[in-house]
Amino acid sequence: MTMDSGPRPAATGTLSLGRHDSTAIDPRRALPKTDVLLALPVMCELAAAWGRPLVAETTRRVLDEVRRSVAGGGAVPSPEEIAATVAGSLAALNAGRVRSVINATGVVLHTNLGRAPLSEAARAAVNAAAGYSTVEFDLATGGRGKRGATVNTMLRELSGAPGALAVNNAAAALFLALGTLARDREVIVSRGELVEIGGEFRIPAIMEAAGARLVEVGSTNRTHVADYVNAVTDRTAMLMVVHPSNYRIEGFTAAPPLPALVSVAREAGLPLLHDLGSGLLTGRMGDEPTLRDSLAAGTDLAVFSGDKLFGGPQAGIVVGDDTLVRRLSRHPIARAVRIDKLTLAALEATLLSHLGGRRSELPVWRMLDASLDDLTRRATRLAGSIGRRARVREGTGMVGGGSLPAERLPSVLVELDCGPSGESAVTSALRAGETPVIVRTERGRVLVDLRTVAPEEDEVLEKALLAVLA
Repeated sequence: MTMDSGPRPAATGTLSLGRHDSTAIDPRRALPKTDVLLALPVMCELAAAWGRPLVAETTRRVLDEVRRSVAGGGAVPSPEEIAATVAGSLAALNAGRVRSVINATGVVLHTNLGRAPLSEAARAAVNAAAGYSTVEFDLATGGRGKRGATVNTMLRELSGAPGALAVNNAAAALFLALGTLARDREVIVSRGELVEIGGEFRIPAIMEAAGARLVEVGSTNRTHVADYVNAVTDRTAMLMVVHPSNYRIEGFTAAPPLPALVSVAREAGLPLLHDLGSGLLTGRMGDEPTLRDSLAAGTDLAVFSGDKLFGGPQAGIVVGDDTLVRRLSRHPIARAVRIDKLTLAALEATLLSHLGGRRSELPVWRMLDASLDDLTRRATRLAGSIGRRARVREGTGMVGGGSLPAERLPSVLVELDCGPSGESAVTSALRAGETPVIVRTERGRVLVDLRTVAPEEDEVLEKALLAVLA
């Protein structure tokens, strides 16, 4: 009989942890590696469409998010589920790109949709300048040219002012002027003109960033000439007048006329800067100031936007006293806010339309000048194509873009019955189309305003509406 010589050693297998047990302790170990995921057929298709580097980086980011979720007690997704998340992330990236849309809101200068659409001539100029171009090259001499020289010459010709300069937006133009002429000194502004523009940017904040000190005069609703006179000291650098283009104060109000403030500035030996905002050159549109009237009143520097009523690309335009404009152009800030070659090209084409008396070439002015008869004809045709779920009615649109806030544009609307789907489903489907359509809603109905739809877009709009309503 065999006797047991002593205690048997424990089997080693009972002390080791297999793969199954380790994943039970840390379920993140069950997640596939990046290379394994990238080898899936669906991921190969994504790599072919987007490029492997972007897909790989997105996959790593998604895996990091999944690891955090699993560590917090979330379920371990399958490789196919992770791949679907990667595909969704890439689709969201694509959806966020700048795309062409049909603006059927009736808001002509829609800030969220890029304000003024460019003319055909401006689009062609941008396309021509997209490659190598004479942005800083003189073809006559074969030497270096001056960026923006032609635009500045056109601006002087158009405005009649001796000096002109274009930068990348109106806030930049204001920042440049304040930083050049008023740094460490005081600028007098009415309290009723301390406006906030888009993105929570306020005049006092821009002034502070430029190194100028704000001196507020008057009250929110009433400011008088004497308020400016009494505020002038030896520390004053300039007077500034800001047109409150995105709001209106009504009732018990008072504001000095521009010529009176120019006189105050002249007597004190100070420049006056006028921020017009919208860029209306001449004519009358509500209470919007015009560049012609501003310069005629004696404004030393007038600032306005290029992509509002001027009808061109985003730009900040400064015209006025040549000595002051030259000081602005030589300041280091001018290099930081200069415009690129594509904007220069579009601005030149827009200026040529103005100089040639062809304002009707600019889409903004075609929309603003569209007749109710023409809008009625187009709306009737569109409603007829859609059928009983559409009807034509009168309505109003807006100029938009921080211009003429109290003005309404008489228009003709196509009102759509959304049926059981509801307005939210219809508007979402219109935004999700091959060519997104942006509309507005009112009391459960979708409204289409053809004032802001180019006639050549009518057919595309009709197909989009029919597809969604079907």
